[in-house]
Amino acid sequence: MSTSALPDTAALAERARTALDRCRVDRPRETAGAAGAARTPITGQELFPLDHDDTASVDGAVTAAHGAFTSAWRDTPAPVRGQLVHRLGALLREHKDDLAELVTIEAGKIRSEALGEVQEMIDICDLAVGLSRQLYGRTMPSERPGHRLMETWHPLGVVGVITAFNFPVAVWSWNTCVALVCGDTVVWKPSELTPLTALACHGLLMRAAADVGAPADVHRVVLGGREVGEALVEDRRVALLSATGSTAMGRAVAPRVAARMGRYLLELGGNNAAVVAPSADLDLVVRGSVFSAAGTAGQRCTTLRRLIVHEDVVEEVARRVVDAYKQLRDRIGDPFEESTLVGPLVGERGYTAMRSALERAGADGGEVLVGGGRRLAEEAGDAYYVEPAVVRMPGQTEVVREETFAPILYVMSYRTLEEAVELHNGVPQGLSSAIFTQDQAEAERFLSAAGADCGIVNVNIGTSGAEIGGAFGGEKDTGGGRESGSDSWKAYMRRATNTVNYGGELPLAQGVRFL
Repeated sequence: MSTSALPDTAALAERARTALDRCRVDRPRETAGAAGAARTPITGQELFPLDHDDTASVDGAVTAAHGAFTSAWRDTPAPVRGQLVHRLGALLREHKDDLAELVTIEAGKIRSEALGEVQEMIDICDLAVGLSRQLYGRTMPSERPGHRLMETWHPLGVVGVITAFNFPVAVWSWNTCVALVCGDTVVWKPSELTPLTALACHGLLMRAAADVGAPADVHRVVLGGREVGEALVEDRRVALLSATGSTAMGRAVAPRVAARMGRYLLELGGNNAAVVAPSADLDLVVRGSVFSAAGTAGQRCTTLRRLIVHEDVVEEVARRVVDAYKQLRDRIGDPFEESTLVGPLVGERGYTAMRSALERAGADGGEVLVGGGRRLAEEAGDAYYVEPAVVRMPGQTEVVREETFAPILYVMSYRTLEEAVELHNGVPQGLSSAIFTQDQAEAERFLSAAGADCGIVNVNIGTSGAEIGGAFGGEKDTGGGRESGSDSWKAYMRRATNTVNYGGELPLAQGVRFL
């Protein structure tokens, strides 16, 4: 890749402003000496200064969202609430390229992945609109004559959403679209690394609200660092706090929300593995593994980090994966280039963690088979482009059990499926998993209660690329939350059990006699 392919920071700043203008979003305040800044990992430099909110602003945002909830939104019929999300989906279709532009500029995703993320937003809008007519309760037989027993679902209130840089718009939409049709209002604190995408999404949602006559304060966005997020965590009016990030962040958030008897939904770290059986289709293994491990420069929560391969095929699998990785070397760089497959790490911290993990793996007897070096170091300056690495490990050492948010794939071998499952489950995280096999019995054992202990368990596909129709989330240190499809909408509502006496008499339950 030529050095001329790296764009100029000033040009990227202008592209960001143009995308915001096309979305008809008010320009962010580019105040000299502002507390924050918009930046890009493509060059590692600031695009322009950007004002951050303070804790008083968070209080104002929650007050406004709570007011909209109590005064109008909770009593708006769910199908009418769905009209807001329907209109948002139309605007997202109209501005798909503009949002993808901002995702690439701020998160460093290659163009196809950025477009794919915006498509996820469009898809969740479609799902949520249908959901607005399907918030079903239940009717159950009562043991008492002349009585009816049923369940109804009601909006919770204000939902706080804290998102990470790696999916700056999709995860917000998973939460917000479902929360809105459930009758909740939303206050969003995006990653401080991706404020422009948040402003664009908020602007489009405000346009949608104006178009359908919904209250403007059904959604608010607050920009800033840790103190802004902490204010959202502590506010008792935030009925549900949905947070995406590291396990360490989740450990700090959960007890603070629980202490005020609030609800939380956590999507935290992943240390995802794929088991490769001797019967596996190795073409599928290579294709699924390379994308899952190297896509988004290894910065997905569902990134494949461990490849557990049967000893009969481990040498061939390792060789074929290494050959595929070698083809990536000349396709690392500017994420706007069509030929690029691996863009930059989001910053220096990811590169430092990667180098440290590789050194620790070497000390544990691991061998780097390919990759691990930095590309374009002199030309990129403060940007960090790295070669995805494959490391052959003698076993599952401590560094393998940890999540390193960078493109490192550890390869290990096994003899029996029981051993493979033990290796697979022998990490604190439990997000996504996969098995490649043509043996139906092996697949079923991996899917069973005694198999993979993750929230997402796949057969003959990689660990990344979840669809919005299924509930997304994981177990153990991943937090236990579920977002997007299936019945995950129930997290955004409260359930009431109702008994209706229409018989004119008042028999007590369980045959109790009193008075």
